[in-house]
Amino acid sequence: MFKAHRREFLDRMQDGDIALFQGAALATRNHDVEFPFRQQSSFWYLTGCQEPDAALMLAKGIEGVAEETLFVLPRDPARETWVGRRMGPEGAVERLGFCAAFNHDEFQEEVEQALTKSKRVWCQLGFNDELDAFILESLKSLRAKARLGLALPESILDAGLIVHEMRVLKSPAELDFMRKAAAISAEAHLLAMSQCRPGMMEYELEALLHYTFRRHGCNDSGWAYPSIVAGGDNANILHYNTNHMALQDGDMVLIDAGGEYQCYAADITRTFPINGTFRPAQRDIYEVVLAAQLAAMDVVRAGNEFHQAHDVSIATLCDGLHQLGVLKCGVEEAIATDAHKQWTIHNTSHYLGLDVHDCGVSRADGNSRLLEPGMVLTVEPGLYFPADDDSVAAELRGIGVRIEDDIHVTGGAPENLSAATPKALADVEEACRAERLAPPTLETAEIGS
Repeated sequence: MFKAHRREFLDRMQDGDIALFQGAALATRNHDVEFPFRQQSSFWYLTGCQEPDAALMLAKGIEGVAEETLFVLPRDPARETWVGRRMGPEGAVERLGFCAAFNHDEFQEEVEQALTKSKRVWCQLGFNDELDAFILESLKSLRAKARLGLALPESILDAGLIVHEMRVLKSPAELDFMRKAAAISAEAHLLAMSQCRPGMMEYELEALLHYTFRRHGCNDSGWAYPSIVAGGDNANILHYNTNHMALQDGDMVLIDAGGEYQCYAADITRTFPINGTFRPAQRDIYEVVLAAQLAAMDVVRAGNEFHQAHDVSIATLCDGLHQLGVLKCGVEEAIATDAHKQWTIHNTSHYLGLDVHDCGVSRADGNSRLLEPGMVLTVEPGLYFPADDDSVAAELRGIGVRIEDDIHVTGGAPENLSAATPKALADVEEACRAERLAPPTLETAEIGS
């Protein structure tokens, strides 16, 4: 898969081009403790290398320079005893299929030699300050030597324009990773639904989610983004993730959580009653959001516009808000005047892939982009009624509902990657009643008891 990605990038280059990519470095969490390492997404996409401080050089039609060269940290038995095994240059060739590989400290020397033979340089300026400075200083040095007859690259091009566009259309192998991420995430949501009880803490449900992610092989921290477990009025905070409040009987909880498998993300949101049974007002709002989501999902088809799902969703939400008595005007007037926006708040879709808000443009030349097979995007309408919103009936206040699935654009009907996560009202209540693996209780005596 990764070699095919490099091949495609090389096919878009011209003879005399080199392209440079820098992987992620370790980041300090506190003192001498580091965050779990997560590779930079585009670097992973091109290399499959999961080690820090790696770099990639692609070269096309340059004599004496390999087409694909990976630079990695060297083998160091003493260091590896402390931090884990490295593959070294030999492993990069044997395991990752590179034509050439060097120690990372040889990167600058090898690139400087390649620059003297290159016509254009592709890189992602603004991503890595150290790489930016090295490229600019090298070009400055070459200009000073131009009178000696050394060649000088004619231009610097943005490699992100190519690799980001490549990442929009997922290959069969990538889609399989995303199906796996969605399947694991569905299991996590099902476990949370079955274990949720009034009086639990939000972080207890968060722990069940993260347990399931890691148990089934999701990488690094397990999650694709910090999980949102928002009980009651907290659901009206879109990116709430402190997850430190107690869950109250009669409220709902909104869980927005997805695992990350082989660096590919799932992004699923469900909203369900903490005690397992929807109250009438909760049911009414939920049905409006579900209708909007189903209508929006149905237009996620090749040839339709990217923003069509949002337009359909908003129209359905406005109709529902009118039926609920929240909107006094009709659908057309509500859309024309944005009368709905204080309760709808966010867009309906974004790309999904190696990043939860994945790269790729949704508009081109001012127009909404047409959907193509291989795209994956979320469909996630929501309605939000904060507890202090005195413009709505009292029974609606403090309720926030979002329903989100991951949709693969095919040549025919949309494929819902996260379909295993229940969302019909009866199915959600059944999932809340289900008997599933219970979490362990704390058997040790609490300090100070």
